[in-house]
Amino acid sequence: MKAVEQKKRCFWVREDNPLYCAYHDEEWGTPLRDDQSMYALFMLELFQAGLSWITLLKKREAFATAFDGFDVEKIAAYDEEKITCLMQDASIIRSRGKIEAAIVNAKIVLELKREFGSFCNYLWSFSDGRVMLSPDGKPRATSPVSDRISADLKRRGMRYAGSVTIHSFLQAAGIVNEHERTCYRYGELMQYFTQDSTITE
Repeated sequence: MKAVEQKKRCFWVREDNPLYCAYHDEEWGTPLRDDQSMYALFMLELFQAGLSWITLLKKREAFATAFDGFDVEKIAAYDEEKITCLMQDASIIRSRGKIEAAIVNAKIVLELKREFGSFCNYLWSFSDGRVMLSPDGKPRATSPVSDRISADLKRRGMRYAGSVTIHSFLQAAGIVNEHERTCYRYGELMQYFTQDSTITE
């Protein structure tokens, strides 16, 4: 009986964790064009700062419940009573600083939606709507585009939006394809890449 060939994944995937494998195989790096999905990922990425991503994956459903299905308008309107309630919810990350930042950031996302028509429009405008590749095909901690987005978001008052966090978000959202070139998903996602796409430098 012929052995089933195991798929080659990116180095950071914990092969013994089905949740991590499924996230890598089905979500990470797939270009997002839906505002709701984009905002939900963005919020989780900013909560992840200083923590492992698997921690957020395990708590994603709890976050969705606690934060009203990642409804940006509702989150922007959270008051002190809601903050107290969230601080008592053991199923999420109970960081008052991050909870308060999520509220401030939601208000800024609403401003971006008004200015650009959607949150996606704002983010994809930095790559002219095209998927970007790293020049050497290797994942990195930051990039010129994450530097630009981070600087612009910070100028607008966004919290927990450093370039490292933003680049991690861009990788996950598929704005930057940084699957390793030996990873089977790299080739699958090349359908979104065209020869005139912007290359990160």
